[in-house]
Amino acid sequence: MYPTLYADPAKTAWIDATTKDLGTFGEQHRTELDVANRANKFPRELYRELGRLGYLGPLVPAEYGGLGGGVAEYAVIAEEVGRHGLVSGQIAAQGQRWLLDWGTDEQKDQWLRGIATGEIVFSECISEKNAGSSFKAMKSIAVRDGGDWLLTGSKTHINLGADCDVTLFYAMADEGLTCFLVDMTLPGIRTHVTRAIGLRLIRTADVEFEQVRVPDAARLGPAGEGLQTFLSTFNISRLGNASELIGLGRRSLALALDYATQRQVGNQMVTDFQGIQWTVADAWTALQAASLARDDAAVAHARGEDIALRTTTAKKLAIDAAEQASDAAYSLVGGHGLYVDTPYTDIVNDIKVLKVAGGSNEIMRNYIARRVLNEPGRAGLA
Repeated sequence: MYPTLYADPAKTAWIDATTKDLGTFGEQHRTELDVANRANKFPRELYRELGRLGYLGPLVPAEYGGLGGGVAEYAVIAEEVGRHGLVSGQIAAQGQRWLLDWGTDEQKDQWLRGIATGEIVFSECISEKNAGSSFKAMKSIAVRDGGDWLLTGSKTHINLGADCDVTLFYAMADEGLTCFLVDMTLPGIRTHVTRAIGLRLIRTADVEFEQVRVPDAARLGPAGEGLQTFLSTFNISRLGNASELIGLGRRSLALALDYATQRQVGNQMVTDFQGIQWTVADAWTALQAASLARDDAAVAHARGEDIALRTTTAKKLAIDAAEQASDAAYSLVGGHGLYVDTPYTDIVNDIKVLKVAGGSNEIMRNYIARRVLNEPGRAGLA
């Protein structure tokens, strides 16, 4: 659902081709994707194939092997990933954004092309057991040792942490929060695969760093400016989260409608009942509203405007819409959706993970409220 983006004549043909291409990819590899999802396995070859097709590097210039697009292209690809149950390139896109905004020429040459094409798998080591949204509680440390740094800390909930080639490690230095691009083959790194309920195609892991030595050239951005590096990326990546959520909601509702329009109850089909029709209308409206907010943020970014409030609003609406659509799906399919060989519960679990990833619904609401309460114009109300 791209109500604003699709209205742009410059993007219409590309959106049509992309949605068709990714839909075909999902159909061709449905069994492989479902088997990997149930097995909590990262399907690296399928991931590489998406990279070869150009769908892992939407934000990366063509000279670095990317699509050369912008936030609009990123959002479309992310939504289609959710819509067709594909392996997500969301973590790769975040890595690309970090490198494009903060990376040196040497760092870009080393990592960016491979991340954009899927040959290099990227992860981000941020969360700790007692430090999620609050960096003040972070225990990981970075200590200078001559011209090098020694990195120590325990990270958790790391998507692709056990499958990646490079990770972005956040730690506290004397200067403050600082981040480093770390080759995962270095000594002192241990990983342990964990079993999250959702997004199992980009499975999670715990990652341990013990006195991992990296050169100062591995530092991304100035020492002490880790918060700035985080915010510059996550204000964009929330649109990826929102888009995947919209795609998941679309998938659940569309599959349920395919079933319900053929399911007879007495002399009527399930979808002939007014109560069911209202449920469908409410779910569709919520998805459309979230899509409009997401598209608005993407267009505003292309104009060079600040999009923090827009991206936060889009993610909040997308969470609500995806949950409403998946709930509606169960109303439409009834007992048919209660089995593991149907996708509905997997979709619900993916939604639950994305609801938390990149900032929970509560964090979104807190930020929106602060903007409304503290801005002179009440964020457009006054």
